[in-house]
Amino acid sequence: MEKEQNMSFGEDFRRRIKEIKLSRWIRFGVVSLIFIFWTIWLGWPLLFLILLFDIYITGYIPFTWWKKSKTPWVKSVMSWVDAIVYALILVYFVFAFVGQNYQIPSSSLEKTLLTGDYLWVNKMVYGPRVPFTPVHFPLVHNKLFGVKSYLDSPSNSYKRLKGLRNVEEGDIVVFNFPAGDTVAEKFEETPMYYDLLVKQYGREALHRDKQRFGDIIYRPVDRRQNFVKRAVGLPGQNFRISDDVIYIDGEARPFPENVQFNYVFATNTALLEQDLKDLDMAPSDLSAFDWRGETGANLRHFLPGSADGNYLYMAPLTNGMIEQMKSKGILTDYVKFNDISHYFMGMDMNSMVFPYGSDADWTLSDFGGDKGILIPAKGMTVELTPENWTLYQRCIRNYEGHDEAYFDEASQTAYIGGEPARTYTFGMDYYFMMGDNRDNSQDSRFWGFVPEDHIVGTPMIVLASFDQERGLSDGKIRWNRILRSANPDKSK
Repeated sequence: MEKEQNMSFGEDFRRRIKEIKLSRWIRFGVVSLIFIFWTIWLGWPLLFLILLFDIYITGYIPFTWWKKSKTPWVKSVMSWVDAIVYALILVYFVFAFVGQNYQIPSSSLEKTLLTGDYLWVNKMVYGPRVPFTPVHFPLVHNKLFGVKSYLDSPSNSYKRLKGLRNVEEGDIVVFNFPAGDTVAEKFEETPMYYDLLVKQYGREALHRDKQRFGDIIYRPVDRRQNFVKRAVGLPGQNFRISDDVIYIDGEARPFPENVQFNYVFATNTALLEQDLKDLDMAPSDLSAFDWRGETGANLRHFLPGSADGNYLYMAPLTNGMIEQMKSKGILTDYVKFNDISHYFMGMDMNSMVFPYGSDADWTLSDFGGDKGILIPAKGMTVELTPENWTLYQRCIRNYEGHDEAYFDEASQTAYIGGEPARTYTFGMDYYFMMGDNRDNSQDSRFWGFVPEDHIVGTPMIVLASFDQERGLSDGKIRWNRILRSANPDKSK
């Protein structure tokens, strides 16, 4: 020990290197190569390689000081801390670059995916994304014990490793909510996102009334809410919906097997709990109406096949559920709710759908007009007409960073970076996403295109599934869904 203390730094350095076994040099070499490629890809400096060298070779920094402690409880506690830190680091890298579990929070993809499904989302298929906020706690999304779980700085620009393939039409995709960049904190977990709140209450009211709306904050891309939808339109395609049928470049696309729409229907017998189980229908999805009341009378007008004493309902149904009720002889008549909503409720669907401020008479069932809309693709150039500006302004301003861009109505000219612009060339690919539960899905028909930098991954399998409306002895665990494909339409 005294001899070591009398050594110069150079002598001590050489001694430490000579004492390192070959196996540890190999481990250091493998980790260093991975780290070097990693830092070059991220564009970060290689300074941390010195720290890595000390951890594996020289050992000047006493990371394992606790192993030499003579106090048993110190060794015990620190061994657990050491294991937890390593586990969190491993989880961080797995969740960031390989995949992670994800829970279905809403019914927008029923019956393909159900509320209460827990999915494994593969991030390597489309290529893992570099975290925009690299300093974050890996097991939570935005908050941990009520405190923000990430740091805004340092931050990364958009980068993605090469994946196995690109997003394909029909893929179910997990992505960060595009309209979730600006958030009213008290409404973040609700369907009322910032743009809708502004439309309903006004921008000044949102920023002034913190007690009601909370702070108005900005979320980086990877800290925005996770959504899961089906990719129905790809970059460069012409997209439109006519009478619920999707047309891509003029060609009709078949419905997914489990697509469902809201129907008003009449039955000659009441739907009981067992009927709902047989139909695989959640009780909360079913609304009942009294056929003798005013609402029932209005509905009966659109159900000529119904009779006095019939039971009137509204619920999302698949073709299979309709055929099942027909085969049992209990369905007397039915009609799509969207076909009668403007008569029955006077609903202005145009006020709800994308793009905001458009004069187009678009609805959830008829979207894009006769000509359709062109989905932006990287390198694609469009003319900046008033109509195109309405469609693409969010892409230009919010997603591609030209936050000062605007369209001058007087001169009918767009300005980007302070200069007039007749055309715009997109820097990213964009996608059109929709849910299979067509009339109960907040999707691209409301908030527009999904940029490529928001894409997280694709769900591969259902890890577990729990019905929140049933008890353990009443089918709470959906055993038939465990380890099932998360996208059976693509598996065929």
